[in-house]
Amino acid sequence: MGLDADLAIERQHPLGSQIAALPLRLDRNGRLGVLMVTSRGTGRWVVPKGWTMEGHSPWGAAGIEALEEAGAEGRVASRSIGSYEYDKRLDDGTVLRCRVEVFPMLVCKLRRNWKERDERIRRWFTPKAAAQRVDEPELAALLRGLSQKPEKLPVIRDLLGSD
Repeated sequence: MGLDADLAIERQHPLGSQIAALPLRLDRNGRLGVLMVTSRGTGRWVVPKGWTMEGHSPWGAAGIEALEEAGAEGRVASRSIGSYEYDKRLDDGTVLRCRVEVFPMLVCKLRRNWKERDERIRRWFTPKAAAQRVDEPELAALLRGLSQKPEKLPVIRDLLGSD
């Protein structure tokens, strides 16, 4: 297909825009952990994500999603570490392809009670184990990239190095 045909298809099938937090921690041995939650509909392991929010920066909205979906509070980087796409089933049954921009977050506190506590399970995983549990190939690749020396990524290094 030519460029014109590709653009026509893209216009017919809009791409939704979402944000996600990637909640992280360093354990006592300095190993990186990733906090995942189950989705409400299917029970799949996902990162806290949602729609952008008017009046909030993308990373601010990602922090709100982490608090609502996982009860996680912390410092969210203002730079994304990547993005992935997935098919979102909307309330009316239609499917919308969404691009999700991922913002790393250093978790400082996990609340015992949070908004979606009764709807989700949260659990810490190594980046490699998290990558094995997600369905989205681009998200899995992003997580695998954190398995080896995550401090080499400037945005992660800056986040983990700040107090």
